[in-house]
Amino acid sequence: MKSDIHPDYHEITVVMTDGTEFKTRSTMGKPGDTLRLDIDPKVHPAWTGQRQQVSSTAGQVAKFNKRFAGIGLKQG
Repeated sequence: MKSDIHPDYHEITVVMTDGTEFKTRSTMGKPGDTLRLDIDPKVHPAWTGQRQQVSSTAGQVAKFNKRFAGIGLKQG
């Protein structure tokens, strides 16, 4: 196996959005660096499985079509 081809694997601190911290090993940054999360896997719907309220654009499209139904190319 070739030597010196693997990245440095060291300990970093991860800070969650609620302020809690834990230490893990990573190739990110330098030893002792801090990773601050913008999205917390403890509360984000992508990880917790909670349903997310998704706004429907169907109503907006229908409203647009109704408002601008008379504008367009005249068929002749």
